[in-house]
Amino acid sequence: MKQHIRHALTGAAAAALLTAGVAEAQTTTRAASAVLRGANGQQVGTATLTETAGGVRIALQVRDLPPGQHGIHVHTAGACEGPAFTSAGGHFNPTNAQHGLRNPAGAHAGDLPEILVAANGSASYVTTTNRITLGTGITSLFDADGSSVVIHTDPDDHVTDPTGNTGARIACGSIVAGAASLPATGVAPAAPLAGFGAAVAAALAGLGVLLRRRHARHASNDSQR
Repeated sequence: MKQHIRHALTGAAAAALLTAGVAEAQTTTRAASAVLRGANGQQVGTATLTETAGGVRIALQVRDLPPGQHGIHVHTAGACEGPAFTSAGGHFNPTNAQHGLRNPAGAHAGDLPEILVAANGSASYVTTTNRITLGTGITSLFDADGSSVVIHTDPDDHVTDPTGNTGARIACGSIVAGAASLPATGVAPAAPLAGFGAAVAAALAGLGVLLRRRHARHASNDSQR
């Protein structure tokens, strides 16, 4: 009888650990980040990129920018050399489409909706696009020369090829793989292993309670014989 109980408990422990591992694997996602700097080299914002079922979610927190609408794109190189940021290259466009979300022959893979900056120079921005990936393939942001997030001076008309008449580049951030710890204007995603450790700890705690209850029950039965 005791041997059967030990086998059952061992199986329960293995199942609990396996469940925790599977749950963690299902919630682990690809992520990337960028620190955006202005023409003077000062940090003006952060970006986090997360792979989701619907595409790549891009979230920005920016400050100290001119109020109003600004064009924003993913650019084809991960180099942000100020003050003009021309080192970032053109818009990320591996499929050779035309520019613009309203262009029938568009859009570039790196085309994004405009960002609206408040009167105090700050903005929170979230969009999701299925034209890029943090994984592998032709639309991966991690090709040989990387990629970057660039904010422009003017709004994007989303029609004119190849730039949408967005004007000069006023902020740029090189995109790096992984959920990095970002400065004050951004929040880094939780480390994946932290969730796994918590799940395993919870499973083991539950197993410990079960073992103590089984031990107490059998001790009571033995004393009554």
